Amino acid sequence: MNILILLVPVALLLGLLGLVAFLWSLKAGQYDDLEGAAERILFDEEPEEAPRKDPPEKS
Repeated sequence: MNILILLVPVALLLGLLGLVAFLWSLKAGQYDDLEGAAERILFDEEPEEAPRKDPPEKS
């Protein structure tokens, strides 16, 4: 039973830490666009073209 003296404050501290992390993510805008990431995977992006290398000029 003596271990509860240690485990209860640790559990409360971890819960408070999780709540602070959640509130920080809300303030940072992590949940502003919920559908954007889900729809973004459905569209193909145009591949970027690699710069062409011209063959060296013969002298």
